[in-house]
Amino acid sequence: MAQATISARIDENDKMAFDDFCSDVGLNTSAAINLFVKAVLRERRIPFEIAQASDPFYSDTNQLHLMKSIQELRDGKGTTHELIEVDDE
Repeated sequence: MAQATISARIDENDKMAFDDFCSDVGLNTSAAINLFVKAVLRERRIPFEIAQASDPFYSDTNQLHLMKSIQELRDGKGTTHELIEVDDE
């Protein structure tokens, strides 16, 4: 079977850490990447979950806090403060 080459740009520190990991488990980098490719082809999907990191701003707890604060302001329970400007030196 003919061989082909894949090139990918990754962070230098990530590459070094990946190379070290592969070495620790008895693989070289090429073999580890081939394992990944074979798993993708066999399963017809990325063989691990890919999820967007959740933004804590939108957490249920924070949203409840914001809604409570907004209601307090609407009920006239807020405090007005003057803007304090600081000169950067």
